[in-house]
Amino acid sequence: MGVLSALPIIAVGNVCCCLWVISGGVVAAYVLQQGQPQPITPADGAFIGFLSGIVGAFVYLVISVPIDLTIGPMERAMARRMLDSMGGTEGFRGYFDRAEVVAGPVRFVINFLTMLFVGAIFSTIGGLLGALMFHKREVPAAPGTPGNFDSPVS
Repeated sequence: MGVLSALPIIAVGNVCCCLWVISGGVVAAYVLQQGQPQPITPADGAFIGFLSGIVGAFVYLVISVPIDLTIGPMERAMARRMLDSMGGTEGFRGYFDRAEVVAGPVRFVINFLTMLFVGAIFSTIGGLLGALMFHKREVPAAPGTPGNFDSPVS
């Protein structure tokens, strides 16, 4: 969830109903179910989804900062060239220059808090859905085993 949300082009998948965030919760519920012989409850799925949302936000922060520091200047240069080629954008250019100075650390904090909030909510929903989708069926006991009252008594 955090890696896919931090990558520049792939992150667009989150625009489609928070795709990567919900998928992170679903995958967390799947992994939890695979590690347990008994079926997990929807509450277990929701909780593991919530935890995956929190962890995903921190992974997003750790990965997005170096990516933005590397690719950010190139993106800003492209935006500046686009503004320069358009007519009548003098006021916007001044705003762009002022926002560029302040935006660095503030943008990271706002993006992290947004990812933390959105990740906690939508990944919880994904974990709940994952618990319902990957719910293991209870295996009935074999005839004649203790606890099976359907066996004939002799």
